[in-house]
Amino acid sequence: MAEQKTKAEQKTKKDSFNIELEEMARVGLYLGHKTSNVHPKMKPYIFGKKNDLYLIDLEKTKEKLEEALQFIKQLISENKVLLLVGTKIQARNILKGVAEDLGLPYINERWLGGTLTNFETLKKRINYFKDLQEKKEKGELVKYTKKERAKIDKEISDLERKFGGIKKLEKMPDAIFVLDMKKDATAIKEARKKKIWVIGVADTNVDPTLADYPIPANDDAMSSIKYILDKVREIVAKSETKNKDSKQS
Repeated sequence: MAEQKTKAEQKTKKDSFNIELEEMARVGLYLGHKTSNVHPKMKPYIFGKKNDLYLIDLEKTKEKLEEALQFIKQLISENKVLLLVGTKIQARNILKGVAEDLGLPYINERWLGGTLTNFETLKKRINYFKDLQEKKEKGELVKYTKKERAKIDKEISDLERKFGGIKKLEKMPDAIFVLDMKKDATAIKEARKKKIWVIGVADTNVDPTLADYPIPANDDAMSSIKYILDKVREIVAKSETKNKDSKQS
């Protein structure tokens, strides 16, 4: 992304994010995949193995997590849009809770092909969904038969599952945060094609170079996922509060 700002240019004064190696170890960030399932480009982030699992170097995880958080802080301070993506079952509810608390757009069900590369078409579907919701809330569906209303309700439910997390997304996101770079590889591919920044949790089975800000860590354990998302929650909440304070002053 030569035409975009470099990472060094994105950074301001380096912050302390209260990241402790002991806590990272306790929640299992260091546990990688089986030794038979490793991506060669993840080897610089691996310090050893235990039984049949590779172990991730938490010193490097801390360094990369801090870089990612610093970048997220910069994004939020500039009122840019961060899209959270986590479609694996154990991540869905955690990601949804964090995103809704922060008012961030999110995708926690299946990534729909073309979400970024065909964004204008996506917006039309979202507008259709919002229109149906509005008509239901205003009682404009009472003119339909019971059977027809049931069909519309099912359609609204299906659209909510697909688009509920991004119905307020008015423009392309400036960056995406991906919890599983392998499962949501399509999201990363589309983001790179559209020159959108990628922050990604990189377990030992993925290519970390596909993310602008890779975070080498366990992407399976709920404790690991929650730890990383809690750090994202903290920095976004602080940045948004600072933005509001600066506007009021």
